[in-house]
Amino acid sequence: MAGEPQDDCLFCKVVAGQIPATVVRETETTVAFRDINPQAPTHVLVVPRAHYRDIATLAAAEPAITADLLHETGEVAAQEKLDSYRVVFNTGSGAGQTVWHAHAHVLGGRGLQWPPG
Repeated sequence: MAGEPQDDCLFCKVVAGQIPATVVRETETTVAFRDINPQAPTHVLVVPRAHYRDIATLAAAEPAITADLLHETGEVAAQEKLDSYRVVFNTGSGAGQTVWHAHAHVLGGRGLQWPPG
């Protein structure tokens, strides 16, 4: 069922504390933790506690949680003392999504060129 934890989801297991992660922030609706394969000096993932497969599905089902998630990306950036940063949502395998749980990447600490990839 949408929103419910999934037994086979890596990020659901991180949220539940079943898989260790370096958590940097937690709220009632989100968890933020360091990426294990960082693509920048600061690379933090912000995930909703509720399971939705991607940001589009989350946004359609839970606009308030989507807003919380986006708000937390800014809080992470401030906590990490980032003057500039990028927030990335990969949606679908063609865009690089590899974990099917909605999440934002907060990247910073170096110059980030455009276009990415």
